[in-house]
Amino acid sequence: MKQSPLHAHHQALGAAFETTGEWEMPAHYGDPIAEHLAVRNGLGIADLSLRGKIQVTGEDRVTWLQSIISNDILPLKPGQGLYSTFMTHKGKMLSYFRVYMLEDSVMVEDVGEIGGFTFQTFRKFLLYGTKAKMNNCLETWGILLVSGRAAGTLIQDTFGLDVTNLPSLSSILHPIGNHHALIVKTEETGELDFEILTPVGALSVAWDQLWAAGKSMGLRAFGTTARESLRVEAGIPKAGPDLNENIVPPEANLEGKAFSLTKGCYPGQEVVARMDTYGSVKRRLVGLVIETPDALVPPEGTKIYNEDRELGWVSSAVHSPTLKKTIAFGFPLRDFAKPDTELTVDINGQRHRAVVQTLPFYSVP
Repeated sequence: MKQSPLHAHHQALGAAFETTGEWEMPAHYGDPIAEHLAVRNGLGIADLSLRGKIQVTGEDRVTWLQSIISNDILPLKPGQGLYSTFMTHKGKMLSYFRVYMLEDSVMVEDVGEIGGFTFQTFRKFLLYGTKAKMNNCLETWGILLVSGRAAGTLIQDTFGLDVTNLPSLSSILHPIGNHHALIVKTEETGELDFEILTPVGALSVAWDQLWAAGKSMGLRAFGTTARESLRVEAGIPKAGPDLNENIVPPEANLEGKAFSLTKGCYPGQEVVARMDTYGSVKRRLVGLVIETPDALVPPEGTKIYNEDRELGWVSSAVHSPTLKKTIAFGFPLRDFAKPDTELTVDINGQRHRAVVQTLPFYSVP
């Protein structure tokens, strides 16, 4: 079982751990609802070190990545980033990630906890003679997430960086503990989100510095339980439960965000182009508000129905501390994806009313 380099720090904060893939990570620190609300109302910090991270170097790094991923990275300048997917030739999603362009390398960060899957998949396409090299940073780099309306202030107080006007997915290189760290404005909770990607040698330094600066600001650690409820409220899908081989990117509403229709050939390009031309998307990612007793949460894969007709499945579901409702992502057939459509979900043999809602469930006032 893999553990974060910050495992002892989490223990000191009283973390209750859970297994996520091959990793043992903090589920919560005693009160996941309070952790969730701390981010919504102020400031939180989380450890994302279990996420896949890849550093690509070499003179062919950009052209090689451009040839296999679904989005167009050629226009990116150092310090800019975007979302992309990697698909099978049938257009099915294998991974979903962010790409950060740097001066002498490209960093890839999985959006989701899928271990080293992206690295292993990319490696199959790195042909002999290509002047590009991949470094699997899954265990050699860590990630800290700082979230909340005061996140920018904490970043400035800790590192002396003004990130007030930093565009989404833009990054700044900054020295931390004799290492160069990457500070990125990301999207994880629906609040202001900043990630610090750094070699593990500087991870505890960054953690300690953030805690020292954030103590007077009410900084609170939050675990995977709160992180999950925050992300579903914010309408943010991730690789694994939501984005996987069951769907193609247009079904997840990723048009204009994670794949290009104009960049040229890449695995799955013909499929998404045909869908765009003929409007043949089979199903759509939607939000569902589900009426369940005692905050009952449907498990991943729960079936969605219209009367007795099976329409699709639930991919992620939580009980929302902000809305005090059970909410979920679902993939019904497209004819049943309009807001206010009434459906049902089957939980343990019992049908529960579910109403389609436009995502996100929550946005910052």
